[in-house]
Amino acid sequence: MKADNGIALVDRDEQGIDRAFRADVLAGLRQQQKAIPARWFYDEEGSRLFEQITQVAEYYPTRSETEILEKRGTEFADRIGTGRAVVEFGSGSSVKTPLVLGAIDPGAYVPLDISGDFLRESAAALAEKFPGLPVYPVEADFMRRVQLPDEVLPLKKLGFFPGSTIGNMVPRTAVDLLRSMRATLGADDGERPMLLIGMDLVKDSEVLEAAYDDADGVTAAFNKNLAVRINRELGGTIPLDALAHEAVWNDDLARVEMHLRAERDITFEVSGERFSMREGQTIHTENSHKFTRRSANTLLLAGGWTPEARWVDSGKRFSLILARATEQREAP
Repeated sequence: MKADNGIALVDRDEQGIDRAFRADVLAGLRQQQKAIPARWFYDEEGSRLFEQITQVAEYYPTRSETEILEKRGTEFADRIGTGRAVVEFGSGSSVKTPLVLGAIDPGAYVPLDISGDFLRESAAALAEKFPGLPVYPVEADFMRRVQLPDEVLPLKKLGFFPGSTIGNMVPRTAVDLLRSMRATLGADDGERPMLLIGMDLVKDSEVLEAAYDDADGVTAAFNKNLAVRINRELGGTIPLDALAHEAVWNDDLARVEMHLRAERDITFEVSGERFSMREGQTIHTENSHKFTRRSANTLLLAGGWTPEARWVDSGKRFSLILARATEQREAP
């Protein structure tokens, strides 16, 4: 396996601060319902904690998705073919990514992630498992179109977006992401790329809430690490002992919501700007939308992707969908 040094596309100021991170945090804390996009969970520690979350008893998505990948590899290979550049949106899991790469015999692997250290560690780990496979890690915010390395541009593309990360976004943002993925993969350059995407399914609320509030407190630590990161990288003074993790099912919007709830009245600063929270007020940190077959298909179509195949695990908890960039046409 060949791994280069990676391409860094994160916009940082002269102090090394990620400009987009600072802008999103400040904008979110100014709102009446404070909210910060979930993508900022994933610094090195956040990425490590999420990998730990995937191992806790209550968190079923990783096990369910892995089951599909292990059992359906031949079907993936038949539909996807060989020689494609696999572009993974988010650094690869030590379990799921090798299952895809092993099934379809790709021509290259391009992991995209905003956490550069975790990205390079993941790429190096895969280098040992797949000798001879070219790997081109790109440090970038994949919510926007990413310029892929020149070496993979001639290859057909397969986007890989496991874990139902698409569910972290409200529908408008999810559609925007799907469209930017389409642009990243070159859908308007003549070849219609494919996308293999995980989508979690609607189920009993008790199962869902437990998955985001495990008894060992790993998800709570993951949630609170966002405040730790703000304090470290943005000169924040958020009193960490005043924040509590909260996960609730919102049935009207078909999503689990995660919040950081203030246990007492607090004031703090971030990047020199002052904020306050009353006892009980929250910072909304994550949505995890759950899907039916119809809602999943509707979202993909709105984002420019036509579903071609769908697989569900034996417990009917999780789905993997293979889609292809929708062909441009004038008629309805």
